Amino acid sequence: MKRYDYVIVGGGSAGCALANRLSADPGTTVLVLEAGRSDFRIDPFIHMPAALPFPIGNRLYDWKYETDPEPNLNNRKVFHARGRVLGGSSSINGMIFQRGNPMDYERWAAEPGMKEWDYLHCLPYFKRMETCLAGADDWRGGGGPLVLERGPADNPLFGAFFEAVQQAGYPLTDDVNGYRQEGFAKFDRNIHRGRRLSAARAYLHPVMDRKNLTVETLALVTGVRLEARNGQKRAVGVDYLRAGRARRTADAGEVILCGGAINSPQLLQLSGVGDEGLLTQHGIPVVHHLPGVGANAQDHLEVYIQYASKQPVSIAPGLKWRRRPGIGYQWLVHRRGLGATNHFEGGGFCRSNEDVDYPNLMFHFLPVAIRYDGSAPTEGHGYQVHIGPMYADTRGHVKIRSRDPRQHPSILFNYLSTPNDRREWVEAIRVARRILNQPAFAPYNDGELSPGTDVETDEQILDWVRADAETALHPSCTARMGVDETSVVDPSSMRVHGVDGLRVVDASVFPYVTNGNIYAPVMMVAEKAADLIAGNTPLPPADVAYYRHRDGMPLYPPGDSRNQEDQS
Repeated sequence: MKRYDYVIVGGGSAGCALANRLSADPGTTVLVLEAGRSDFRIDPFIHMPAALPFPIGNRLYDWKYETDPEPNLNNRKVFHARGRVLGGSSSINGMIFQRGNPMDYERWAAEPGMKEWDYLHCLPYFKRMETCLAGADDWRGGGGPLVLERGPADNPLFGAFFEAVQQAGYPLTDDVNGYRQEGFAKFDRNIHRGRRLSAARAYLHPVMDRKNLTVETLALVTGVRLEARNGQKRAVGVDYLRAGRARRTADAGEVILCGGAINSPQLLQLSGVGDEGLLTQHGIPVVHHLPGVGANAQDHLEVYIQYASKQPVSIAPGLKWRRRPGIGYQWLVHRRGLGATNHFEGGGFCRSNEDVDYPNLMFHFLPVAIRYDGSAPTEGHGYQVHIGPMYADTRGHVKIRSRDPRQHPSILFNYLSTPNDRREWVEAIRVARRILNQPAFAPYNDGELSPGTDVETDEQILDWVRADAETALHPSCTARMGVDETSVVDPSSMRVHGVDGLRVVDASVFPYVTNGNIYAPVMMVAEKAADLIAGNTPLPPADVAYYRHRDGMPLYPPGDSRNQEDQS
């Protein structure tokens, strides 16, 4: 049995970044265990950006989770796609790269023990991980492994959208990941030279030849081996199944869980770390009572506001089966065309009311009317926005159902369970409609397809949301950082409270979900965690300004001449 300095459980987004950074020390041995298969370079379902609907729901790529019946969504079970393949969800997601709002990290830092997770401490790690092709500056990086391409958004429907948001009273912004998130702009995306750039392709594959790095796929970790000596509890290795059959064990100096907001709390509970009542219920010996494991679950819910188009300018013809061979050929040979885009090329963030300090709504605009699974409401041309509140005050859980690691846990997010969440949902729909019915869309607007004009009152809107909403696929916060009795992970070391040699690094450690897609924050957390784990001196905090609505900050960076123009 071989011993490794670090055993990383999960070859997803965070796991790939950690494997790269920790194995950079040739004297350190690293083992990565991924439950899914490899992200084969010839697999078009992973690497063709426009093929993103195909892996979802496919057991070869997807864990295929679903929630328990959600009480406030008509008791519907909500399907949750999570990547079960090297690269994790970064190999099957929508490739949208959004850091969140700077104030998200100020909110994190306001929690006890979290002061070094504020925006200015996080920004250097965001910059370290990225190469922003739109240009490096005080807010954006230019030398990291994640190459970020800015969507062209050259379809005329995007032009109408950006004009319409201004007509509705919302500003444009230069970069939602820069000085000011609030506003609308072209989006960054994880696409490079016409191919998806997953965490595996950015971080892991370039260093696969390191002799101190071992990657095993089809390796399902069934438990963390924990020992108690002289009153100290410590992780000493993991047990796993290779290809579903062979039982194997790996000894570890440290075990780092990177399975995500569902897998990581599940594995902690299976290993005897969690709420003692839950563990006892399933006959699991309690190693360490930690009630926060699996609690505090947060996610983003979204709907599609869809309109028919008068003019044949959408990308709807590309959805037809007879067009797909040509699209595939163009992508395979030239890495161009409809196959080379994720279609989420623009959108933005705004406030739905004056009670919030920073944006609480996220918009993704698409020049086609289509659902995430590829289904379309009409055979004609159309367009849509994905819309949903970013800061629901709802909380849920992840809890094991049995001692079987192959049985999916109980998952519940309690969507729409609070008055504030319901209020912001009504506001979100009304803001979206106000934008999509501005004069800029007059040449294209051929009527609302979904939800339809018969959905108008607050209660009708909520009834439609209950029946139609889907997850935006951002589960998080189930093993949150902090120092209080309900927290799970020490923010200064990423160690699980009460257990030496055991750490968690993934979306589960977020105290609060961020404003936008969560891939970028996960990678930032992994980058910072790599320094904390390796014992490196953390990067010093940045010294830059960032937009804060309440403080009367200028719309553009201090010193930008456009601020004078705006005042005149």
